[in-house]
Amino acid sequence: MKKLKRSGRLVDMTNFMLQNPHKLISLTHFSERYQSAKSSISEDLAIIKEIFEGQSIGSLLTIPGASGGVKYIPMVNKKEAEKIISSLCTTLAVSDRILPGGYLYMMDILGSPKLMNEVGRLFAGFFANHKIDAIMTVATKGIPIAYAVGHYLDVPVSIVRRDHRVTEGSMVSINYVSGSSKRIQTMSLARRSLEAGANVLIIDDFMKAGGTVRGMMDLLEEFQANVIGIGVLVESEEAEERLVDDYISIARLDKVDVKGKEISVEPGNFIRLLKTELKEDVYESSTNE
Repeated sequence: MKKLKRSGRLVDMTNFMLQNPHKLISLTHFSERYQSAKSSISEDLAIIKEIFEGQSIGSLLTIPGASGGVKYIPMVNKKEAEKIISSLCTTLAVSDRILPGGYLYMMDILGSPKLMNEVGRLFAGFFANHKIDAIMTVATKGIPIAYAVGHYLDVPVSIVRRDHRVTEGSMVSINYVSGSSKRIQTMSLARRSLEAGANVLIIDDFMKAGGTVRGMMDLLEEFQANVIGIGVLVESEEAEERLVDDYISIARLDKVDVKGKEISVEPGNFIRLLKTELKEDVYESSTNE
């Protein structure tokens, strides 16, 4: 790359870090990339850090030492999260979404790259201070959310399936009880998907009683992996008995009136738990705009 002026460096450097979240980038890399002194690079990073944190884009973590560098950490604040979640709840509450049997049509939401990107950043920002090695979800509806979260955390995605795929090699399978139907079902994960002792974040699109999430938790025990957290896009209030207690939800489906064609959706517990998850000073500085 040819030598750039400061304005050019700032644009290219910002884009580079936005495309590489949670990845440690050495000052030497930037110095060679822009043919500039490290002192100039440090000044550029200070400018970007101020803008990122001021505009609630995220934070720049500087790690000193020979093996150090800078790392972009995507973050969220209360105001931005409320706006995204409110918009999602409004979209979900459209009566045309009601399907026979009281189910809710969500494929347009799960198929929206922009919305999934926003949801991915919400979950990634919430779990930014946790050591996570992989994202786990069950095929197929949870995949778009899981990949969005995986991008912002810079970790791979492990996909649990209810059938065997010869292209995935040997599998680990377990039986689990569906929380809503109480039926015994099977889920499988390729042995190469996870390493023993991995720290895993479970992501799902919809949770009623939590049988599927509980099944994934049991499957992780077979891999001797650790459940770091559970994030669901929508939870249902209709469950008589929840099989999972500790989880984060973006939206809560309060009621589906098939006869009256009415849907009641409200924010999940994400906002309430956000402040306690983030450090107090980071939370306050990002909300006082």
